[in-house]
Amino acid sequence: MSIRGRARSALPDALTEDDTVLIAVLLLCIGVLYFLIGGLQAFLADATIVNAAFQTFQSILFLSGVYAILALALNLHWGYTGLFNIGVAGFMAVGVYTMSILAGSPDGLPPGLGLPVPVAVLGGVLAAAIVGGIAALPALQLDADYFAIVTVGFSEIIRLTLLADTFSGTVTDPSSSQYNVVNLFGLEFGTGGGRGISTPIGNPLEFLFDGPLQPVGDVLVSVGDAIGIIPQVVEATTYTAFIVLLVLPAYYLLVQRVGYSPFGRVLKAIREDELVAQSLGKDTRLFKIKVFMLGSGLMGLAGILWYGTFGYVNPNTFRPLVTFYVFTALIVGGSGSNTGSVVGGAVFAALLLQGPRRLAGLINAGAQYSTGGSLPEPANFWVALTSLDPLAWLGYLVTQTPNLKFVFLGAVLVYLMQNRSEGLLGHRKETASSVDLSERPASTNEPGKPGGQAAATGGESDE
Repeated sequence: MSIRGRARSALPDALTEDDTVLIAVLLLCIGVLYFLIGGLQAFLADATIVNAAFQTFQSILFLSGVYAILALALNLHWGYTGLFNIGVAGFMAVGVYTMSILAGSPDGLPPGLGLPVPVAVLGGVLAAAIVGGIAALPALQLDADYFAIVTVGFSEIIRLTLLADTFSGTVTDPSSSQYNVVNLFGLEFGTGGGRGISTPIGNPLEFLFDGPLQPVGDVLVSVGDAIGIIPQVVEATTYTAFIVLLVLPAYYLLVQRVGYSPFGRVLKAIREDELVAQSLGKDTRLFKIKVFMLGSGLMGLAGILWYGTFGYVNPNTFRPLVTFYVFTALIVGGSGSNTGSVVGGAVFAALLLQGPRRLAGLINAGAQYSTGGSLPEPANFWVALTSLDPLAWLGYLVTQTPNLKFVFLGAVLVYLMQNRSEGLLGHRKETASSVDLSERPASTNEPGKPGGQAAATGGESDE
């Protein structure tokens, strides 16, 4: 038996057969690991241990949750339908900016429309879906490679449009108080340009801390205060729990429901062979437009839930690198598998994205604790190499972690492509058929039974 087979057989059946248990155990292990890392780093740095541990725990689970959500949305495009969409960041930007414009104050800078936040969130999702439909109309006439180029170009058009002074809504001439605003049917608004825009959504769970359910929030804050957690971390942890326990399962169930429906089976048939799907009378172009709009809307909502709660966002937040990260998460987990999407998002965020930075911080804190000073910071690789000082080498690795992270990420992707191209759970890729024919029972000698003579010879008997 191979190493992979032995490792899989060593796992409990509940982890290999029950997706819910697998995801829950994975997120729990990630949370506990980073809780310990945060506490240890705080201990070495002589900081508040419990508060730092919970802050680290919250931040890593939040990132794991949002990357899992985005991977699920992308799985609709790439995993189910085979649409190579590398414009994820653009649709996230449409969702966040539309929400911010709709909910922004009319007297703000830039001005908004002053609509209620729930209406603004719904508007952001619809805007992302509509923009996705507009992008899909011409792009879906192209083959896969050219489609990818169009989507990344469209994403950059969105980002540069948001950066443009023409739509910024900021002052162009202080002496005359002139604004570059967009006037649509008498309604004026702006994007903020390079200065960015405020995101008035805040914490969607604010009603727990300042509203009708404030007593519940008071209890949470008092419990956190009793164990040494500041109120800001309590509120952030509550929102993280909302993302991981409510939003992520809702996304999972929605995408799974789509995949198991007749609509989803057509999508998977398009992925396998679009010509065959067309020969069966399916309007594949219409199906692709519909799923592209649905996935784009989900990406817009994911952007709102992620960046819309920061209080401020800038167009440069939505560079193509974000799309690359989401694609990497889906590749790691396995495209075509919803469980793989969640697992890939969590593994990518915890181990590949944040792992090197957290490890570097832990090493630096350990050096300060043991030596009383920071590690050396050589100016470049040659200086570190020729110093013949192991601490200088270690210091160089720690200071260059933001750059070396991409080398590590590239090495992991190369390894996966060569040894596990289907990803961690790609072997569980959903098929286009309503019944998986690969799992038919072994043949028997009894006519009329599945796999027997009736199935093999059309019911004819040798007798």
